[in-house]
Amino acid sequence: MNNKIKERTILIIDDDTYILDLLTTVFEKEEFQHIKKASTGEEAYFQVKQNNPHIILLDVMLPDIDGFTLCSQIRSYTSVPILFLTAKTTDLDKLQGFSFGGDDYITKPFNPLEVVARVKAQLKRSMQSNLDPSLQPVYDYGHFKVDSNTGKLTVKDEQVECPLLELKLLLYFCKHPNQLLSKHQIYRDVWEEYYGGDNTVMVHVRRLREKIEDDPSKPQWIKTVRGLGYMFEVDKKEDSL
Repeated sequence: MNNKIKERTILIIDDDTYILDLLTTVFEKEEFQHIKKASTGEEAYFQVKQNNPHIILLDVMLPDIDGFTLCSQIRSYTSVPILFLTAKTTDLDKLQGFSFGGDDYITKPFNPLEVVARVKAQLKRSMQSNLDPSLQPVYDYGHFKVDSNTGKLTVKDEQVECPLLELKLLLYFCKHPNQLLSKHQIYRDVWEEYYGGDNTVMVHVRRLREKIEDDPSKPQWIKTVRGLGYMFEVDKKEDSL
């Protein structure tokens, strides 16, 4: 697994050449073989389409576009993990990063070895999601279906891009139909070592609702149980695994 991780392509997007060179050097010392760099949003989007990276490190402050907007654009093309690198440290900034499709949030100044550790964890998790035999069935509910083999979400017969964490969250709901799930339980089981909490779960649930619900403000699938958590409501006869 470790050797396969090091064969993955990393894209680092930052307009600070010192950070680009520092992270490149650290990843090379960790024997990563494919490291791509970009210093503008335009260059970054080209790199994404040209090289199909397996993970992206994205600075929020770029000269031609803000990283949050760029993240949203990248999400229309790929669902690979995106880790924000930023000097913005407030909880609101972090929630904004998650809401635009980010998978993790690393504040500057940072320890380069911590960045490497988080990248390895993300890559390992994304690879295991494809290998885990417990994630084999296709969950088909008519209105939407999610294929845990390919990571594809289809809503009304149209494929919808779904970032890794949102996919993991949706599969978690699918594996626990008609069960009351507390935010703490969801956070513990889905996020594992991630930083955040109730607000992080709430943001990702909202993003999932925007993808699978006809009216996200009146959800039919992912229901809020006030003060307790969430329940993924499925008619047992519709739950075809």
